[in-house]
Order: sequence, then structure tokens, then C-alpha cells
Amino acid sequence: MSASPPPAKGKRKSVTGTRKGLAVAFLLPALILLGALVVYPIGFSVYRSFFDQSGDNFAGFDNYVEIFTEDTIRTAIKNNLIWVVVAPTVATALGLIFAVLTERVRWGTAFKLIVFMPMAISMLASGIIFRLVYEQAPERGIANAVAVGVHDTFSESAGYPKARPLPVHPLKAGDAKGSFVTKAPVSAGTPVLLPLVGVPPGKMPSDAVPAKAATSGGDEITGTAWLDFTKGGGGKPNVVDPKELGLGGLKIEAVKDGKVVASASAASDGTFTLPASADGAVLQLPETNFREPYNGVDWLGPSLVTPAIIGSYLWMWAGFAMVLIGAGLASMPRELLEAARVDGANEWNVFRRITVPLLAPVLAVVMVTLMINVLKIFDLVLIIAPGSSQDDANVLALQLYRSSFGTDANVGVGSAIAVFLLLLVIPVMLFNIRRMQKENRR
Repeated sequence: MSASPPPAKGKRKSVTGTRKGLAVAFLLPALILLGALVVYPIGFSVYRSFFDQSGDNFAGFDNYVEIFTEDTIRTAIKNNLIWVVVAPTVATALGLIFAVLTERVRWGTAFKLIVFMPMAISMLASGIIFRLVYEQAPERGIANAVAVGVHDTFSESAGYPKARPLPVHPLKAGDAKGSFVTKAPVSAGTPVLLPLVGVPPGKMPSDAVPAKAATSGGDEITGTAWLDFTKGGGGKPNVVDPKELGLGGLKIEAVKDGKVVASASAASDGTFTLPASADGAVLQLPETNFREPYNGVDWLGPSLVTPAIIGSYLWMWAGFAMVLIGAGLASMPRELLEAARVDGANEWNVFRRITVPLLAPVLAVVMVTLMINVLKIFDLVLIIAPGSSQDDANVLALQLYRSSFGTDANVGVGSAIAVFLLLLVIPVMLFNIRRMQKENRR
């Protein structure tokens, strides 16, 4: 049998049978785009970071020194550290919990759809949504509407903030801050007048009714607490006019020798009655009647703005983590779980000693992906954080934008921040590449 002839000399082929020249021709457009859109911008950013604001004078490492000495940029670095530690960890934990629990309920698919749905919303739209959610006014912001509802359930809110007497009224400031007392002791048989002003008619309770002049109550102390203001004018001070409203719910206390001996609350028409023990006492309107109502939490204030924005990020990305971890759970060998249960392990031990270790590669993928993602976070911070607290919520990507654009832009500092961000991302990317290589060797 004759031996096969040696291969003809000429253009070499790769192991796939493709000529190297042809492969380069196909790759060249992608390489050109990669160079134009990735390599050149990175190189120019590194070059530009060594020049001053004008770009004409060499500045050395001055721009990099400014990154670590300027207070606003240092705040951005601190916030980025918080983001990198908190957001991926919490999002991965939530995704793991959701993925495990949804396997045990019949409506798990519907739940996964609901949790994953925010991923279809852009960062811009999500920022606008949560800017409204965190509105300070409870009538507009749902977060504060819930906070005020819970607070008012356990702590009664004041009825008439900013209400006060006029100098011509029979009331004066009390010893306790914010309270008012009658100028003279009260006596049975003489109705007491407790007029106040300072409450806009539109802020009065919806069940407020026209005030009614109290009648003599024998041995008891009677009186009327009302808003001494006639809409449109024409009323008289210290007189219950027909169009004036009663201060229903106003708390009145009778004080003798510094002690409260009786108390009552005004009816809707402002009338009230105190027992005979209040005869000769001074009537006091405690400051609880006039405290500012609880207006919720300052979610976008300096202290809470970063956690609040992280909350909006979790709303979007917990579904991403859940879907990836759910895919890992679906491929997990069920016989290991069943064997552990047969051996007497409870569900917590099965989860901690079997489920989590087997899911470790998937959890690492989710964590690394989210870490890279949060290092570039920009949209949510720009949109949600108001101007008054944007410096407190600042992150490196936002500072990069603020330093590079605007009337007082310093492209040198902006380029230095971009290079610094690249240096932060590279170790995470290398870790992810090494992990993928180890997975491929198995």
C-alpha cells in the first residue's frame, strides 16, 4: 500500500481548516472597532490624566493626588466602597432566598416574573419612580405615606400645629414650652372662651362644624374652643361668630398648684365640659395640641440618601440574581438533597451545607457581575439624589461626569477618575476570568 503524499507547501491552515489570512480579514473590522471604541479612549484618558485643566501643561500626578485629597471625590470613593460591599451582597442574598423559596410554592413562576420585571425598566425610569417614592410629602411619596401611617397608628398626631392666641384673647403662653393657659382661673357657671388663630381653614379637620357657644353647666366648667377667624372677614374677637369652626379634639387640662386635676377633649363644635373639681383652676392647652405633625423620614437627606438609592438598585437587580441562581438550582443533583434529608438533616442544614456550597460558582458569577455593575453606577444617583444632598450621595462615575463636563470642567481630573475606575474594575475582571478558566478545566 503506497504512502500518502506529503502535504503541498503553501499557505498554512489552522486546526479548524481556515487560512490565517482569511481569519484576520474577518477579524479586522472587529479589531478596528475595538481599537477605536476601547483601546484608543483608554490610552487617551491615561495620557490626558497627566495634563492640567487646559490640557496644555504637563501636571504629572497632580490630578491623581487631587482624587485622594479633594473632599467631594473622597466622599465618592467612600460611597463606591459602600456600594461594592452592600449592594452585590444584599442583591445576591435576596436572589438566593427568592430562588429557594419559589421552588416550594405553586405560584413560584408568577412570583419570579414579578420580581424580574423591574429589569425591563431602564435606570432612568427607575430613578424617576424612586424619586417619587422617596418624596418628603406623605401625600406624594409612598415611602413616607407608609411611615406616617405606621407612626400615627402608635402615636397620636397633633391636631392644630401653629395654632396660637392673639394678645386680645384670654390666653397666654404657659410655663411648658408650646402650651397656653388662661390668664385667670375659671369658675363654675361662667362659660370659658378658648379662641385661637393661625390654622388655615383648609387645614381644619374634615369633620369640623361651626362652633357653638357653651351654656352654663351648674357646678361643672363648660366652655368653647374655636378658631376665632371668619373667612371673608366681619367677625369679632373673643366672640363665637356663626361662620367660625370649633376645634374638635383639642385637649384641655385643668391645673391646680401645678397638678392636672381634670382633662377633657373638645367636641366637633368646640364645646367641652370639666368636672366640678376644675373650679378655680387654670385651664391649660398642652403643647401636644400644637406640635408639628410627623412628616415621615428624610429619605433623600444627607444621612439616608445612599441607602435609599441602594434600595432602588436592589429593586431592579434582585430579580437578575434570582434568575441566575434559580438556573443553578434547577441543575443541582436532587439525589444529594434527598440523601441528606434521609440521613436526618433538617432544611436549614441542607440549605447551609449542601445547597449553598453547590451554588458557590453561580453565587460568585452573580457577585462579580454586580460588583462590576455598581462600580459604574451613575443614573440612579444623578436622578434620585436632590441637589442639596448630591454631594453626600456622590459616586465615582457621577464625579467623573461632573468633573469632565460643565462650565468649570477639569478634564484632567475627570480622566484621572476614569483611569482610577478602570484600575478598580481590572482586578474583579481578572478574578472572573481565572474563575471561568478553572471551571472550564473541570
